[in-house]
Amino acid sequence: MRITGRALCLGDDINTDVIIPSKYLRTKDHRVFGEHALEGLEGYKGRIQRGDVIIAGKNFGCGSSREQAPIALKEAGISCVVAESFARIFFRNAINVGLPLMEVKVNCVDGEPIEVDLDKGTISFSRTKETVRGLKLPPFLLEILKDGGLVAHRRKEEFKDDNPR
Repeated sequence: MRITGRALCLGDDINTDVIIPSKYLRTKDHRVFGEHALEGLEGYKGRIQRGDVIIAGKNFGCGSSREQAPIALKEAGISCVVAESFARIFFRNAINVGLPLMEVKVNCVDGEPIEVDLDKGTISFSRTKETVRGLKLPPFLLEILKDGGLVAHRRKEEFKDDNPR
């Protein structure tokens, strides 16, 4: 699974309250989450472009366990989140909603074109021609991501069970 996009550089300890502020959680309309993604982080409102890859530091997604945070990023057009480390509940929620992620520490230049290869566990930078190896996801998590998230994955599995070859 290859993902190409523009780097959107963030720092350490990006919490779910800045990913999607709580005042927007009263709706079930996921588009609203996407419209307000990263609004709680000064200078980032309106900066996200479809296909962007977030590059962050330690503890991305810390704070509350709201599953709306990865939904907001996905709805905003974020194609992948690369971070040195993730809050565990954010990591799991991201997999569940089909938002690809990779754990690796990398230096970031805002706007730089990059490619993330989840199958190989690598991230490549166009500017420096550097490729960095990150933590490769286990095959079962990659399969969930490729299916679009846990619900879509389970539906696919149920379909297979109901329609044996």
